[in-house]
Parts: sequence; C-alpha cells; structure tokens
Amino acid sequence: MAMPAESLSLASARGRWVLSATILGSGLATLDGTIVNVALPTIGRDLHGGIAALQWIVTAYLLTLAAFLLLGGALSDRFGRRRIFLVGVVWFTAASVACGLAPSTAMLTAARALQGIGGALLTPGSLAIIEASFRKEDRAAAIGAWSGLGGVAVAVGPFLGGYLVQAWSWRLIFFINVPVALAVVLIASRHVPETRDPLAPRRLDFPGATLAALGLGGLTYALVEMPAHGARAVDVIAAGGLALVGLIAFFVVEQRRSAPMLELSLFRSRTFSAANAETFVVYAALGGAFFLLPIYLQQVLGYTPLASGAALLPTTAMMLLLSATMGRLAQRVGPRLPLTLGPLVAAAGLLLLERTGAGRSYWTTVLPSLVVFGLGLSMTVAPITATVLAAAPSGKAGLASAINNCVARTGSLIAVAMLPAASGLGPRSYLEPAVFAAGFRRGIFIAALLCAAGGILAWLTIRNGRPEE
Repeated sequence: MAMPAESLSLASARGRWVLSATILGSGLATLDGTIVNVALPTIGRDLHGGIAALQWIVTAYLLTLAAFLLLGGALSDRFGRRRIFLVGVVWFTAASVACGLAPSTAMLTAARALQGIGGALLTPGSLAIIEASFRKEDRAAAIGAWSGLGGVAVAVGPFLGGYLVQAWSWRLIFFINVPVALAVVLIASRHVPETRDPLAPRRLDFPGATLAALGLGGLTYALVEMPAHGARAVDVIAAGGLALVGLIAFFVVEQRRSAPMLELSLFRSRTFSAANAETFVVYAALGGAFFLLPIYLQQVLGYTPLASGAALLPTTAMMLLLSATMGRLAQRVGPRLPLTLGPLVAAAGLLLLERTGAGRSYWTTVLPSLVVFGLGLSMTVAPITATVLAAAPSGKAGLASAINNCVARTGSLIAVAMLPAASGLGPRSYLEPAVFAAGFRRGIFIAALLCAAGGILAWLTIRNGRPEE
C-alpha cells in the first residue's frame, strides 16, 4: 500500500533507503552525461567515426533528454513517481547495454537517443520522490544530500571513464550502469513509497514533446551535418525547415494548451527570463568546451584517457567545494553580483586554455585554467538556480526547476552541434593534431565569449531584491 506524502524521516532506515535509491538513480543519468566525453577519441578510432559522429554520440543523448524532460515530470505526477522512476531506470539500463554492444557509430547514436529518453523519465522522478516522500522538516536536508552526492557523480565521471577506457574498453562505460541500476530497482521496489499528484492534468502534452523533439532534432542535424554536406544541401535545408516549423509550432501549441508542459506565463517575469537566458549561454559554453577539451588533451597534448579524465577533476572539485558557499553568499549580497562576475571569471579560465600546447606543463597551463573556470562556474550555478526558483510562484517551483534544467541541456546540445563547425573543424580534424589545435583555440574563444555574454546579460537584467511576479 502506498504511504502518504510527507511521512518519512531522514533518520529512519526507510528514509535512508529512499534517499539512496534516488541518488543512485539520478546518478546514472548524471554520470553518463560526463563519462562519455573522455571516451570519444577512442570510440571514434574504434568505430571509424569522424567529428560529426562524435557530435551525434553526445547530442543524441542531450536531444531526447531535453525534449522529454518536462514530459517525464508530468508522467511521474500523473501515473506515480516510483513507477515512472523505475521505468526510466530500466529503460536507461537497457539502452546502456545497447550502447555497449553497438557495432557502429550509427547504432551507438540511436542507443544514446534511447538513453536520453530513459534519463528524461528517471531524472525528474528522483527529486519528486524526495519532495513527496519526506516530512517537511527533513525535506531540505534530503534534497541537499541528493544534490551534494549527485555532484560526486559529475566529479567522478571523467576520471572513471578514462580509467575504464584505458584499462579495459570504452564499452565498459555503458555496461557499468547495469549493476547500479539493478541495485536501484531492488531498493526502490522494496522501500520507495508510491506517490502521485491528484491535481495532475488528465491529458498529457504529447504534442508539445513531439514538436520539441522534431524542432531540436532538425536544428541539431542541420548544425552537425552542414560542414560535411554544405549549407545548400537538400537534407540540411530540409532539417533547418523542420526545425523552424517544429519550434514555432511548439510555442504555438504550448500557448494554447490548458495544461502545457512548458508554462510560458512564467517567462513574463523578467528575472525568470533573464536567469534562463544566462543559463542557456553559460551551459552552452560549458557543454561546448567540455566536448572539445578531452579530445584536445588526448589528440593534441598526448594525454592518455585516464590522464585526460583526471585533468578535468579540478573544475568539478571547485564546484563541489564552493557551490554551497557561493549560494549562501548570493543570498546575502543578492544575485546580480555573482551572476555577473561568475561567468566573467569562467570566461577568463577558458581564455587561459589558449596557453596550453604540446610539451607544456599541465601544472602551469591546464590546471590554473580549469581552477579559474571552476571558480567562475561555482559563482554562477547555485545562484542562478536560486534566482530562477525565487522568480517563480511558490507553487511552480518544481516546474521552474525543470524548465531551467531543460534550458541548460538545450544550451549544451546546440553548442556541441554548432561549435566544431564554427571553429572550422572538418570531418576528420580530430585525427590531425595541428588542425584540431587551431580549431580548439577558436572554439574555446567562442565559448569564452558566450560565458562573458552571460555575465553582461546578468548585469543588465538581474536586480537584487524580490523578483517581480
């Protein structure tokens, strides 16, 4: 029998089991978002894929995750958080096995798209389970533990991915999800109470989700394939047209539906709109930079997969150590200053990467750059999330958080699709160190400009004090 909401204590054995299931479950999707990038050069060589194939391996996952994340939250509220969470975990794991068995980049891309759907089902459910299952006085501590321990997955991902690729095979980065998922299913089935929202709409926004997927999919195809096929190629033009029609239709449908998955009325708040715009450009810079950087470290600087994974640890370590402190600081001084300075500091860190090169010391080039970049992100991430939530009505906090998550994923998606072409990287450029090095520097400069634009945007649009409704 399902337990009522707000009944569990964090100190109870069952409360700890519930927290463990949600952390491990969301950690699957989080880990997979960071572990794959380090393996990209090895996957490309093994499966004979060019730069576009590597882009698709990343963007296929981000595409379906961003397109269906809001729908996944609605399904959880309608049919039960535990049920949809478990469906997502099983779906994600089956897709992970398909990724590990993929004989070609095309099959791997298709499996990654399926992984993204699984991630879209389990990610919103994990936090919703915590909010619905724990008593009010324990909920903040439970969410804090979920967020903090989930951040460990982000930090461990590149290092673990590098180790598995170097010691065994890139296929193991997908197979490793199986035992974790099995533990999640066993724990959740036994200990997680079933909850649902009795006020959830009866009709789900499948048209909106479909149009979002078509629009983002068309845009991604056009951006990824344009360098190889040309801007005037029939398939590129058709994909661009599909993107334009799909995205316009998406916003028209969302405006007219009584219960849309994307509630456009939230964007009437200038603060909400501005914070999400900053999220888009900052996460675009982050996604684009961390797509190019592992390839650069391995193909140009000669790092092993393990060394390149370890090289990325300072950024995530800085975020783990400083995000909570920066969040408290933003509460005291207001969001405008950290949301302005944070992206500017992150941009400076990216620009410092231009000092790197073959034969130069990691300790004097790559490390300082990633520490500064991590400092800037730490100043940005927690305050921007808090600003988004504060700008939304209290009853819409969950939806506001989900929208902000979608915006972040979409920013990364478009950057990974666009940045190689904007950097002048051709289909096989990553196999030519000198060519890729030149493209990397152009790409990092573009990413730095995006970060800086986020800081300027915050200075012009974010105000301290109570956000307007």
